[in-house]
Amino acid sequence: MSESERTERRRVVAMVGNPTSDKGRGAKVDARVLGLLEDAGRAHNFDVIDITGVSFDDSLNQARERAHEYDYLVVVGGDGMIALGANAVGCGGKPLGIVAMGSGNDFARGLKLPVNRIETAVEGIVGAIVRGSHIDVDMGRVTSLDGGYAVNPSTGGEYEYRENKSAEHPIDRYYAGMLSCGLDASINDRANHSHLPTGTMRYFAAVLVELTHMKRYGYHVKATLADGTTDERDIITPLLTIANSRHIGGGIEVSPYSCFSDGLLDLVWMNHVPNFGECAVAISNAYNGKLLASKVFGWKRIREIEVTRAAEGDEPPVLMADGEYIGHLPFRVVAEECALRVLVPPAVAAREVDSRQEVLDAIARDGRDPVTGQFA
Repeated sequence: MSESERTERRRVVAMVGNPTSDKGRGAKVDARVLGLLEDAGRAHNFDVIDITGVSFDDSLNQARERAHEYDYLVVVGGDGMIALGANAVGCGGKPLGIVAMGSGNDFARGLKLPVNRIETAVEGIVGAIVRGSHIDVDMGRVTSLDGGYAVNPSTGGEYEYRENKSAEHPIDRYYAGMLSCGLDASINDRANHSHLPTGTMRYFAAVLVELTHMKRYGYHVKATLADGTTDERDIITPLLTIANSRHIGGGIEVSPYSCFSDGLLDLVWMNHVPNFGECAVAISNAYNGKLLASKVFGWKRIREIEVTRAAEGDEPPVLMADGEYIGHLPFRVVAEECALRVLVPPAVAAREVDSRQEVLDAIARDGRDPVTGQFA
C-alpha cells in the first residue's frame, strides 16, 4: 500500500434501517445489512455507522444533523425509507444506496435494483462505492401554501400544535416516486389501517373497497406545463397523482410515461368516475403500460403545480408521498431536475434507466400529443 493510500481519509457509510417494519422482523434485516457493510468496509477501506433513530422523523433528523460524519447514506426498507433518504441527502450531492425490502419498492424496481435480495443489494452498493458509479434522478419538492400543513409521516395524525398549525408545521418534503392526492392516497391509508395479515392482502382489499366507493374530490390546479405555458382549471376527480416514477402499490403502472431524468413530473387524473367496464379495463391496463390509452384519464407533463381546494367536490384525503403521509392541501410541487444521486451497480449506470424514446413511442402508440397531453 502506498503512503498516499495509508494517509487517505477513510470514507464513511451511514446506514438507516427500519427495525419496526414487518412486526419487528426488520431489526434482523438491519443487522444483516450492517454486518455485510462492515465486512465490505474492512475489505475496501471504509467505515460504517448506524444512525437509525426511534421513528421516521428521528431517523431523518439524525441523517440530516450528522451529514458531516458520512460520505454515503444507505437506507434499508421500502419506498418510505427511500423517501427518508431522499429528504436527507437530496440536492446535497451525497449518494444514496438502497437495500430494497418489503412488498412495495416501486422506486427500486423502476431503477432495476434488486428487491428482497440483501446480499445482492449490498454487493451492488459496495461495487458502486468502489467504482464511483451512480445515476442522478429527478425529485418532486412539496411545500405548503397558506393553510396547508404537515402530518406525522408514520401515522397520518396531526402534530401537536401550539397555535397556528399551518405556520407551526408546513409541508416541506421531497419525494422520489409519486405524490398521491386522491384515490391512491385513500387506498394506501385504508391499507395502512387494515388488520389483514399480509401487505398484499391489505392493499388489494383496500383497492376493492375504494374502487366500489369512489369519491369525487375537488381540486383547483394551476400548472406550469413542459412548454412553459400555464394550465389552470378545476378538476373534480377520484384520482389525482403527481408522478416522477411509473409505479405504485407494488407494480401498478399509474404513470407509464414518467421518466426519472427528464426534469419533469407527470400529472395524472381521472376525467370522470369510471363505470364497471372502464374500471375493469383500467385495472388490466395498469399492469401492461397502457393505462393512459383510455380517455378516462387526463395527463400533462408539468414543471410546477399549485393545488388548492375547489369550491365543488369532496374533501381530498391526506396527501401521501412515496407511501408516507405528508399533509393536507393546499400545496405547491416543483420538479427538481437530477437532484438525487443514487448508488447503482456499474452495469445499471452504464445503461439508460428509462429511455425517453421508449416513452415517446408509448405516447404515440396511445394516440396522445406529447406536448398538450390531448388525444389526436
